[in-house]
Amino acid sequence: MKKIISVLVLAVVFSLSSWAQKFAFVDTDYILNNIPSYKAAQDQLDKLSADWQKEVEAKYAEIDKIYKSFQTEKVLLSEEMKTKREEEIVKKEQEAKDLQKKYFGKEGSLFKKRQELVKPIQDEVYNAVKEMSVEQGFAVIFDTAAGMGMLYTNPKNDKSDEVLQRMGYKN
Repeated sequence: MKKIISVLVLAVVFSLSSWAQKFAFVDTDYILNNIPSYKAAQDQLDKLSADWQKEVEAKYAEIDKIYKSFQTEKVLLSEEMKTKREEEIVKKEQEAKDLQKKYFGKEGSLFKKRQELVKPIQDEVYNAVKEMSVEQGFAVIFDTAAGMGMLYTNPKNDKSDEVLQRMGYKN
């Protein structure tokens, strides 16, 4: 009987202590948008992306022009010339696809540039959140920017401004 009561008391104490966990949330979009270096990095990435997109579109416009020219001259060309022109078009299309992949692919230039410019800032935010969590004893810190679908958040638990201050920025 004593064992059962001891186990029940332990279970109640354990469950009560788990209810006392502290939770908070941050909005990483809000934090990042209040960091000037992040805005500058995003602007630089947008400009690079637009420039590279124009270059890729120019390649495809050139291919389209060559293809239309081929279509109009097709009836006048020998089979050998048709084959040669078709191969040229296919080769240019592959070059355009390769260029697009080089810039915008999974491991492309844009991805690498984003890693170079934005990742250090994101790591700084993560480290500030982690330090705050450890110092203030939070069990969990949610990110409302991740679209978790929180129905209600009490503003007193929003630690976004505190993270910005910890990083040396004013909101």
